[in-house]
Amino acid sequence: MTVAPSRPEPTSPAAGDYDRDDWASSFRNVGSELTAVALTPSSGTIPPELGGTLYRNGPGRLERGGRWVHHPFDGDGMITALRFESGAASLCNRFVRTEGWVAEEAAGKVLYRGVFGTQKPGGPAANAFDLRLKNIANTHVVRLGDKLLALWEASSPHALDPETLETRGLDLMEGNLAEGEAFSAHPRFDPGHHGERRMVTFGVKAGPRSTVRLMEYDASGAGTAELKADQKHSFPGFAFLHDFAITPNWAVFLQNAMAFNPLGFVFGLKGAAQCLGSKPGTPGEFWLIPRSGGGEPRRVSAPEGFVFHHLNAFEEPDSGSAGTLVVDSIYYDDFPTIPQGVDFRSIDFDSLPIGQLKRCRIDLASGKVSTELLEQRCCEFATVNPARVGLKASWAWMAVTEVETGNAPLQAIEKINLDTGERRLWSAAPRGFVSEPVMVPRPGATAEDDGWVLVVVWNGARCASDLVILRAGDLSEQAVLPLPLAIPHGLHGSWAEAA
Repeated sequence: MTVAPSRPEPTSPAAGDYDRDDWASSFRNVGSELTAVALTPSSGTIPPELGGTLYRNGPGRLERGGRWVHHPFDGDGMITALRFESGAASLCNRFVRTEGWVAEEAAGKVLYRGVFGTQKPGGPAANAFDLRLKNIANTHVVRLGDKLLALWEASSPHALDPETLETRGLDLMEGNLAEGEAFSAHPRFDPGHHGERRMVTFGVKAGPRSTVRLMEYDASGAGTAELKADQKHSFPGFAFLHDFAITPNWAVFLQNAMAFNPLGFVFGLKGAAQCLGSKPGTPGEFWLIPRSGGGEPRRVSAPEGFVFHHLNAFEEPDSGSAGTLVVDSIYYDDFPTIPQGVDFRSIDFDSLPIGQLKRCRIDLASGKVSTELLEQRCCEFATVNPARVGLKASWAWMAVTEVETGNAPLQAIEKINLDTGERRLWSAAPRGFVSEPVMVPRPGATAEDDGWVLVVVWNGARCASDLVILRAGDLSEQAVLPLPLAIPHGLHGSWAEAA
């Protein structure tokens, strides 16, 4: 594992090589649930000031009864909690006991179709007209008051015990959600722009005309989180929204230019997500919703491309105008997907579009948008210091490819100065593969990049996972903790400070 002050060119043809078997070996069933297992660093030391829990979510069951999921996004959610206190660390993990997980565990076979193409046994005849969606609770996990929420954006959250990770059940947020109502798997935490910390989230009812429900919960206390703001708005077109961004005054959505033909899903030939298709040559559209609830939302044309994730957004007041809204996002040229009949473990990375970090500046007076490329290296899972969410940030951390150009597995963490373009790179190559980095500020820190970056790494050399603690300032290694668990490539995670 290496640290470099800038983006190095490969020194030989083998510099960007990786072993596909190493990468694919992460895709497996998690076979154990552990409780309070002490972790010992193989190098470095755990900073004693680091106090709290890193929660991670992702698919932990990818095969059942000899049948593999078509796409890892169809795997059952498993939560890992890595707890830190006084220079020590421990691990706990549990599957989310969803209705579908419990039923399939008892049956020992696949009973449900998957949104991303997984089919029940029996071919189209067995799958046709079965339109049930299995809530797999596998995308994100966040602490809100006295609950830990396992999120899957097409339906209700599951509440877990924050300490034991035991599943409490589906949670309708004190009656604020209808049964089965969509609840985003990508909330944003407002650090206090309106006097209190808030979890800002949304739900989408998609169709020829789509409705977005924007909700804000008080996230400053340890008890029940109160719903502080709630509004709904409808927009023309089918909405595929995984993420959004916030500023003190705006909630920013990017409607990707997508079409949805449900016939393949209805007749048992495809998963629901496989019925999505991009609309080449058609720009997307920004939906700008005032967080105050006052005033009508605005619609502004967006650049062509597809966006899963945004880095951040902020406002720039301009003299004599309505100001500028700046949105940093990871853009793909097209919607990345795994074709039918292709084993996801052997996907050709060269066939997939790359994600690149771009900045859009929206002139609120004219509605004109300008675009700037911030990072050409293929990247994903970008984040800023949590205190800078919704504000201008100088630094960002993200997962990137080891290679400078083209597509490949994510094997490195990059820190980029969003003002100057200065970069530093930490690499897990050749046998390590990174997940989403989580930035944790040092308690009492004044510098934006003073703290740590926590990243779960798949270690192909030992077919298990490591937790790597990097110093956020220079990406040097603070500690490496081998985990007694093989965690498949996952999705999102979050940090909860110790009470």
